Amino acid sequence: MHGIQGKIVVITGASSGLGEAAARHLAGHGAELVLGARRLDRLQAIAQELSLDAQAVVQTDVTHREQVQRLVDRAVQMHGRIDVIINNAGLMPHSPLERGRVEDWERMIDVNIKGVLYGIAAALPYMRARKSGHVINVASVAGHKVGPGGAVYAATKHAVRVISEGLRQEVKPYGIRSTIISPGAVATELPESITEPDVAERIRKLYEIAIPADAFARAVAFAMSQPEDVDINEILFRPTRQEY
Repeated sequence: MHGIQGKIVVITGASSGLGEAAARHLAGHGAELVLGARRLDRLQAIAQELSLDAQAVVQTDVTHREQVQRLVDRAVQMHGRIDVIINNAGLMPHSPLERGRVEDWERMIDVNIKGVLYGIAAALPYMRARKSGHVINVASVAGHKVGPGGAVYAATKHAVRVISEGLRQEVKPYGIRSTIISPGAVATELPESITEPDVAERIRKLYEIAIPADAFARAVAFAMSQPEDVDINEILFRPTRQEY
């Protein structure tokens, strides 16, 4: 875990699931965390458990650019820099296109795509100025392949991969690293965002083989702990039993 100790890490969607698991794992290896999520009470409880400064939690809805900027600015105000941003917040309200769940589509676009872009926009100027940093964006197996009912979600996660690859090429002159992490079925609250009962039941069955969120946390730690001249660009992982 060399390379994690003392790093200033901002995590969105940190109140549960992948974000919470990453926070706990990285804190255990000496990272300095600043956490953002909509559920402030949950963030505060996690911060207390991890002995974080009360200022290290910021109520953040990633669909609002100014809130994401405030989260990143808080890290810089507290520590003088930001080393890593993990753009993790996401939604997965699957449904067949023919059902016209336009509001769900818009929510996914706002959180899964715009939220990532807002995180990049907030962190990149600080990283570019220091010629150092690491942007970790959370995509999905669905960013590699699409299944019935998952067209819009898959499109948003494919977009995350495309944005991340564009970022990777653009930031080479500044020594900034970028990583896409694409999980399969991992035990989180993500399936709870599905609004269609029959689709929710299908996904629930898929998630019977879900692996713990700590698998994601270990992937994050692996990417972060590499020497500065090693850039782990993408990690795709699933439960061993997952076919999709």
